[in-house]
Amino acid sequence: MTKTPEDAEARRAVAPVICYPNDTLPAPDLALYAQARQGARRIGETLVPPRDARCFEVPAGHFFRITSVEGPQVGDLNLWNASELSECFYSGKTRALHGTHLTTGERMWSSFPYLRPMATIVSDTLGWYGIDSFGGSVHDVIGTRCDPYTGNLLAGTRYHHCCHSNLTRALADHLGVSPEKAEPYVHDVLNVFMCTGFTRDTGQYFMKASPVRPGDYLEFFAEFDLLGGLSACPGGDCSSEHSSDVAACHPLLVEVYAPAEGVLEAWSPPESNGYDRSHGWGQGS
Repeated sequence: MTKTPEDAEARRAVAPVICYPNDTLPAPDLALYAQARQGARRIGETLVPPRDARCFEVPAGHFFRITSVEGPQVGDLNLWNASELSECFYSGKTRALHGTHLTTGERMWSSFPYLRPMATIVSDTLGWYGIDSFGGSVHDVIGTRCDPYTGNLLAGTRYHHCCHSNLTRALADHLGVSPEKAEPYVHDVLNVFMCTGFTRDTGQYFMKASPVRPGDYLEFFAEFDLLGGLSACPGGDCSSEHSSDVAACHPLLVEVYAPAEGVLEAWSPPESNGYDRSHGWGQGS
C-alpha cells in the first residue's frame, strides 16, 4: 500500500495554474455577427430523426441553429471543413482553450495543422444554467460520443444506433461511400444540450437529465464552409442511459440562415494556423 507522505496536505494545497490562458485568443466580433444575424433569412433545414443522424452544409458567413423541437433531446455534433475532411473539430484543444463546456462567444476549433475557429457560438438559450451543485453544465467537450466499441467492451452488446454509428452512416450517405471509408472521419463531438461533469469523489464522467426543452437552441456562426453531422442521441435527455432503445427520444432541427447581402463585406474567414510545421527539423537536437 502506498504510504501517505507527511506533507500530503501541503502538496494538495498547491494552487492550480491555467494551462492555456486565453486572454490573447482572437476575439470574435460578436457585434458584427449580431448585426449580420438580424437581417438573415432561413435558406434550409434538416430534421434529424431520433436515434439517427443527418449531415448538413453551412457556407462561410452563414448561421446554423440546433433546436430541440418535441422533447428534451441531446445531440452529438461533428464539424468538418466542407472541402477538406481532414480538417475537423478538435474537441480536446477546444476544451483546453475554453473549458469543459461551451456557451456564447466561445468557439469550436479545428484539428492540427490548421487550428483555427470553425464555428462561433452566437446564442445559447441554456446559458442561464451555469454550473450546478454537482459540477454539471451543458454543451460539453469532455465526453466522446456513445459508440458500439465501448458497448462491446463493457457489455458484449452490438448496438447500431449509438451516435458514432449514426454519424458514420450519415457521413457515408452524404459522401456516397461505404461506412468503412467514412468512419475514420468521425471524431469526438460537441455534446449539444447534454448536461455532464466529473464526480468529485472518483473523477468519473457523469451525465444527468438535460435541462433542454422544446424551443431551446444553440446557434453558431460558420467561420468557413462547413459540413456538419448531428446525431440525435439514443439516450434522449441522457437522464439514465445511452446506447439503447429504452429512453424516450426526439428529433432535432438544424436550420441554416444566410446574412443580408453586404453586411459581412469587410469580414473574411480565418487563416490556417501560422506555425511553419518545421518541428525543429534541421535545427539539431
